[in-house]
This record gives sequence, C-alpha cells and structure tokens, in this order.
Amino acid sequence: MDASAKPILTRPPRLTTVSAIVFAVAAATILAALAFEHLGGYAPCPLCLDQRLAYYFAVPASGVAFLLARGHATGIARLLLVLIALAFLVNAGLGIYHSGVEWKWWPGPDTCAGAFDLKWDEGGIVDTPVIRCDEASWRFLWLSFAGWNAVVSALLAGLAVYGTAQKR
Repeated sequence: MDASAKPILTRPPRLTTVSAIVFAVAAATILAALAFEHLGGYAPCPLCLDQRLAYYFAVPASGVAFLLARGHATGIARLLLVLIALAFLVNAGLGIYHSGVEWKWWPGPDTCAGAFDLKWDEGGIVDTPVIRCDEASWRFLWLSFAGWNAVVSALLAGLAVYGTAQKR
C-alpha cells in the first residue's frame, strides 16, 4: 500500500457528502414535523411555525450546494453552507427560547396564547382549538418538539460549518 494513500474510513467527508447529509437530515426533520402535524394531529403554534423557516431555506440550499460542489463551484457551495449554518444557529436559539417558554423559565411572546383562524359552517363559528406556545404538546426523553429542534438545528449548524472546511 502506498504510504500517501489513506484508508477510506479515515478520509474526511467531501463537501458534496456533507451537503447531501445536511439535505437529508433537514428534509427528514421537516417532513417529520409535517407528519406530526398532518397525520398525528399536533397543530403547530406560531413559534413552531417560525422554527420551520430554517428548514424551508436549508433543504433547497443544501441541494444546490451539493450540485455546485459536484460541478466544482465549491466557493458558492461553501457560501451556501455558511448561510445554512447561520440559519440553523438562529433556529437553535429559537428552539431553546421556545423550550424555555414551555418550561415556564421565561414568558413567551404575546402570540403565545395561540393564533387561529375562525372556521365557519352553516350554524356560525365552529370551535377552533387555541394552540399555545407555552404548553408542550409532546415530549420524548424530556424534550419537546422545540427542544428536539434545538438539538437537530445545532447539529446541522455544526455539520454545515464542518462542511465549509472540506476541500471538495
């Protein structure tokens, strides 16, 4: 074996690989959130909807970064990963803030009482549930949706930063 050749398992992932991983994890996360909403019946509060914006940006941006990195336009791909990292850092902070609101560590925004659309039928207004930002509708391992969003967002931000340092 050539002394300069490294085994495959010790090579750092390429920019294309990191972009693909960011794409896959971000897409899976937002699809899971939408599944919990539409299939599981967990309606999002205004803060939950705000936390989705980073994913709506990162999924197409990481896909474009992947394609650019494959086409050797690595400078633009790195720039996109930096923007993705910044979006997820802000999103992690928003998830921590939202979790703190749920744990009653600090007050939430005025919209925390829940914004909703009035629904009408033949008899008038139909009862519409109010979705509150300060009540966790679900927890797993002591973390709510907002808590898990903070964890995933921080991991994606770190991965995107790591990806910017890769050569190809």
